Amino acid sequence: MNLASVDLNLLVVFEALYETGNVTLAGKRLNRAQPSVSNALGRLRLMFQDELFVRTAGGMVPTEKARTLIPAIVAILDQVRETLDRDSVFDPDRAQGRRFTLAASDYADIVLVPHIVRHLRRLAPGIDLRLCSLDRERIYAQLDNAQVDIAIGGHLTPPKRMRVVPLYSEDFVCIADRATLPAGSRDAPPGTLTLQTYLQRPHALFVPSNDGSRRGVIDQKLAAMGLSRQRSPTS
Repeated sequence: MNLASVDLNLLVVFEALYETGNVTLAGKRLNRAQPSVSNALGRLRLMFQDELFVRTAGGMVPTEKARTLIPAIVAILDQVRETLDRDSVFDPDRAQGRRFTLAASDYADIVLVPHIVRHLRRLAPGIDLRLCSLDRERIYAQLDNAQVDIAIGGHLTPPKRMRVVPLYSEDFVCIADRATLPAGSRDAPPGTLTLQTYLQRPHALFVPSNDGSRRGVIDQKLAAMGLSRQRSPTS
């Protein structure tokens, strides 16, 4: 292959198609029209003499050759990006006119966003922050097509291509009427909520996904232990 005839932009399209599995999403990520991405895919197929991505009901599935090529292509593009970015370091203090979109749950809105805004005003006064509600069904597509820059929320299972950073950890607590708890025993003092008591009492079920499910995070953990809890008929 004549290296002078290779268009580096084709490798960028290859990477976007591999990571999104969708011509439209790849186009949005690269700010290119869908026909342009399809044309680039045709040129990639000709260059590598392989279909590379096969259209299925679940999206564009990479071929075995595409899976073999992707590590080297990512390494090449990373080296190019690092070289180009070396002299253009992002300076938040001097940045102007930039706006980042943050998707957050109601909980993160209340607990974290005020602190983020306070730090942003101090460290990057020229940057704007746009807040939107975290849509758990669409968030990964929104991140892929740059509708959202960062998402904050618990109980998410993002694909491996996305970077995940734990912010903090919390403990669950139970709210119960102490007067109705059983008397103390040798293993538990009066008013103690043991696991057995917890499982037998009626529960109000909280499911953050809002997908109509009658099972929450606690139910998943209990199921892994071979246990289940009582739930009130209205939960």
